[in-house]
Amino acid sequence: MILVDSTIVSVATPAIMQGLDSDINGVVWVTSAYLLAYAVPLLITGRLGDRFGPKNVYLVGLAVFTIASAWCGLTTSVGMLVAARVLQGLGGALLAPQTMAVITRIFPAERRGRAMGFWGAVAGMATLVGPVVGGFLIDHWGWEWIFFINVPVGIVGFVLAMRLVPRLPVHSHQFDLVGVGLSAVGMFLLVFGIQEGQTYDWGQIDGILSVPLLIVLGLLVLAAFVWWQARGVREPLVPLVLFADRNFSLANVAITSVGFAITAMAFPLMLYAQAVRGMSPTRSALLLAPMAVLTGVLAPFVGRLVDRMHPRVLAGFGLSCFAVAMVWLGAILREGTPVWQLLLPIVLLGVANGFMWSPLSVTATRTLPPQRAGAGAGVYNTTRQVGAVLGSAAIAALMESRLAAHLGAAGSGMGGGAEGGQQQLPEAVRAGFARAMGEAIYLPGIVICVGVVAALLFRNPHVRPAQDRPVEEAGSPVA
Repeated sequence: MILVDSTIVSVATPAIMQGLDSDINGVVWVTSAYLLAYAVPLLITGRLGDRFGPKNVYLVGLAVFTIASAWCGLTTSVGMLVAARVLQGLGGALLAPQTMAVITRIFPAERRGRAMGFWGAVAGMATLVGPVVGGFLIDHWGWEWIFFINVPVGIVGFVLAMRLVPRLPVHSHQFDLVGVGLSAVGMFLLVFGIQEGQTYDWGQIDGILSVPLLIVLGLLVLAAFVWWQARGVREPLVPLVLFADRNFSLANVAITSVGFAITAMAFPLMLYAQAVRGMSPTRSALLLAPMAVLTGVLAPFVGRLVDRMHPRVLAGFGLSCFAVAMVWLGAILREGTPVWQLLLPIVLLGVANGFMWSPLSVTATRTLPPQRAGAGAGVYNTTRQVGAVLGSAAIAALMESRLAAHLGAAGSGMGGGAEGGQQQLPEAVRAGFARAMGEAIYLPGIVICVGVVAALLFRNPHVRPAQDRPVEEAGSPVA
């Protein structure tokens, strides 16, 4: 449900714009608000799992998420929907770190790759089932049902978690509320500045308040957050000692670029499919079917390889495929491109997803001690979501900019296609709209290259320096 609700609004964007009388930037905030509310608390919700037990925190988060989903479907304005999505994001923040923490704590390092592989397979299937089911619901019952569908799933998930998820030992923690405040304010200022920049022509907002000022203030507050974490807080939100591990640091850089790219690519692709090609939400979501199927098939296989092979090879290959697919897709996203040509880079995206999720997550968490499992999972999930938040904000600004460049002043209001999100744009503007979306999709391709470089710098976690090995490993036949 978390993964579906991170991207499903991109399929429903035209329908929500028409149903709630909003523009493209307003609907993008429906996703950005969710991702922002999801990302900021992750640093502390991982610790909550350590303190009160991952099962208990998971159940609370699932209840909040399910209730917020019902509220989302009952809203009658974009503002109310954004508020409901904030609550939904908070529920997701309680859920997410517990899944990785449980896997890290109950599976030994040598078997963790296979477990993360199945975890990745579920993620891959979510990218197919979510948008396709969402498209079907939008076509037949309306956009509200993409949220209502979470209610029965949440109830079933709650019952199953109560019965099947094990209770694990807890560890006492203190909570850095100053750090929470600094990270929340810094992220909000940065995201608001980036996403609303095009709206205010990257200039003045009101009085002395301007877009550049907000971005600079956001960066300064985030710098203050890092300083606060480094100055010796007894229980920092981000234990900087985690980053002394080279692979943990590099995996976080890579997953940030992945979060950015995955979120950023969905908006222009879905808008192109519906506004230029005239596809229904269901048909546009089915464009991603090859990607999701391949991800689900490859992820368990790659998970087994992670326990034996150098993660540099696996993750580097997957991330490189992602970059190539984005450039390829951007180059061919034109008004008259045959659908089969669009599916080729989407197939390559499926290969990319299958090869990158498990190697990155296992590389980040393999050597974490149990008492830091929650903190490590929280940091890892946070960096991924920070990437997603920035991706959502940046792609909104870039789409507005490219639409204005190709279609003039009218371009910024054309993101929703036409009535109900299922009719094509007028023929005279389709070519310009398609080019704008294609150019926007280059951005995630560029950003994912940062992840490629990070993955190529991984150390082999299967080979430990001699001084780090237990004494008995040196010659004990039992060992």
